[in-house]
Amino acid sequence: MDPILATRAFIDSRFPLADTAIIGGSTARGERTATSDVDLLIIGPEAMFDGGSDSLAATIRDGGEVFEIFAYTPASFDAWATRSVKRLRPTIVDMLAHGMPLREGADLDALRERWGRVLAAGPGVAADELAMRRYIVTDVFDDLTDASDPLEAHVLLHTLFTAIAELAPLANRQWIGAGQHLARRLRASDPARAPAPTGPYLAGARPALLDAAARELDAAGGRLQDGHVR
Repeated sequence: MDPILATRAFIDSRFPLADTAIIGGSTARGERTATSDVDLLIIGPEAMFDGGSDSLAATIRDGGEVFEIFAYTPASFDAWATRSVKRLRPTIVDMLAHGMPLREGADLDALRERWGRVLAAGPGVAADELAMRRYIVTDVFDDLTDASDPLEAHVLLHTLFTAIAELAPLANRQWIGAGQHLARRLRASDPARAPAPTGPYLAGARPALLDAAARELDAAGGRLQDGHVR
């Protein structure tokens, strides 16, 4: 079945009371692969939930599709969206703002306008948050510089790239992501700078990655180690 039709049928069956239903991820972007699931944001009344709950995060297989469900009441969506913004990874906010609506509740336009402004403003990164990330990059940088065990060096190469891929966007007041979204957020934060760490990382080139990490540290305020209080 067409994934959009399958999703409509799933919503009608499992969340008939939903006011708003939005498809996100690769299905919304038209980039599905053979293993893609359907990311689905649901907003509706508390009667949608069992046992007095006001939210649901679950994976459900139905009609040949795997659905990643993020379901909320309006109040619980507000709470979880605020939490995701504070964590600097606004996944459900991004789904709300950029996904494909299959049901449009009366408040959808207002919600999109409100949270769209939050996304556009970028993350409010506190000084101690950025300092911690500079400290992490500095620490891993030194460990990788001196690593002689091949396995340890390989792990540290990955750890350093991940730390850079979070530090660079945040220092540029851009959101970060996890998993495949880590790479997407890094590229989107500054397309001209992203190749500097990604090329060496993909090639397993330690010296070049260390050079890229040093440049990102300088751009974010420099190395941080001695005197840093956590």
